Amino acid sequence: MTDLCKLTLVESVQHIKEKKCAALDLLNSYIKRIEKSDKLNCFNSKDLDTAIKKAKSIDEKKDFSKILVGAPIAVKDLFCTRDVKTTASSKMLENFIPTYESTVTQKLWNEDAILLGKLNCDEFAMGSSNETSFFGNVLNPYRLNNDNLVPGGSSGGCAAAVAANLTSATVGTDTGGSIRQPAAFTGIVGLKPTYGRCSRWGIVAFASSLDQAGPMTKDVKDAALILDVISGYDEKDSTSANKPKTSFLNSLKNNVKGLKVGIPKEYRVENMPEEVNSLWQEGIKILKEQGAIIKDISLAHTKYALPTYYIIAPAEASSNLARYDGVRYGFRAEGKDLTEMYENTRSKGFGNEVKRRIMIGTYVLSSGYYDAYYLKAQKVRNLIKTDFDESFKDVDVILTPTTPTAAFKFGEKSDDPIAMYLNDIFTVTANLAGLPAISFPIKFNKDGLPLSLQLIGKSFDEQTLLNTAYSIEKEVNFKSQVKDWWM
Repeated sequence: MTDLCKLTLVESVQHIKEKKCAALDLLNSYIKRIEKSDKLNCFNSKDLDTAIKKAKSIDEKKDFSKILVGAPIAVKDLFCTRDVKTTASSKMLENFIPTYESTVTQKLWNEDAILLGKLNCDEFAMGSSNETSFFGNVLNPYRLNNDNLVPGGSSGGCAAAVAANLTSATVGTDTGGSIRQPAAFTGIVGLKPTYGRCSRWGIVAFASSLDQAGPMTKDVKDAALILDVISGYDEKDSTSANKPKTSFLNSLKNNVKGLKVGIPKEYRVENMPEEVNSLWQEGIKILKEQGAIIKDISLAHTKYALPTYYIIAPAEASSNLARYDGVRYGFRAEGKDLTEMYENTRSKGFGNEVKRRIMIGTYVLSSGYYDAYYLKAQKVRNLIKTDFDESFKDVDVILTPTTPTAAFKFGEKSDDPIAMYLNDIFTVTANLAGLPAISFPIKFNKDGLPLSLQLIGKSFDEQTLLNTAYSIEKEVNFKSQVKDWWM
């Protein structure tokens, strides 16, 4: 009998449409695994009773016309979901229940997807290892000699849930690599769309000019399907782009002949492990053999990307998180007067990493330092974008590693913020330039941990990204090696 949980999202929907299984059967197969997965700590909250009612309703109506009919999906706990707790993995929003639905999640439910629950993440999406969550660490389904590893962040719960077959797919958010880096650490596909491709309305904000929702899935076809559903113009989001709607899945093709692929010399960083460099060379070789044209390119301002990101992102975070003051909603600590109540609420409601970034952001926005830091960072950001614009006159996509290492152990970098921030060295540039980028697994290293490559594409050209990743995916035929040690 088919293990329904191991089906891809596309296969799951086909099974229901072709009446090979009922929506309730598919849902129950996931619920059984979820109920045994507490060790992984993927879920902040579950909505399984409501999920069962919806699956039964789909089976009773026998209307299987919707794009995601019966697909059990969990989402990152940054998406506001009506009447379902939305916490951003923070004490500040520990008991917040929205009365409205984010645009992205509403699009999923409109296509008859079923909500399983909300997935753990770094607090307010600030982190690269899922170690800053108020609800504790998420564990990577892959282990190293029985040692637990981080699943990456901030969308660590999403990545681990897909890799562990606890959900057919997820939607995460990516501010500096928060979809792609955890996808790489867990051997799944993670796509950050072009800024403005998907609505940000109803997503708990971190850095508004960088945040973007995107799919985290078992393969490239699933990513194309989710993007078909969640993308599109939203009049409630002023940064949403009004672009013609196309089907990324229906346009997916396994052909890169004549495609021009850029290889940026600046991504050959000092002390990069040989396994990551050889992975990159393997990707280049595959594309060459498939008829692509490889070109060396320069993205000269890449070396400034991390410091630029870690000025702009905290600055926007300090502004966005000013709303959590203990007055309107969320956690409140008592104080003898209003000022002390503010101070107590924010010092007790936020974790250390969030407080660190708020303080950095407030500092770089202060009157004495705005020109020296924030304004200068915005100028460098523009130079980084110009580098990409110039390169894309000669190439169609850019190929890089996703991360400088495979997944690492808990605590290995948590005491050194700079070492932790370096995890984003290959991913932040796409956010700064607003470009689409996709991470997809290629092979395992000598320790049995997944390694992934990244493709960065032209603005609003997700189709070329998906096609290229799909062609490589077909060639490498990566198969998950997750063992169910937590059950």
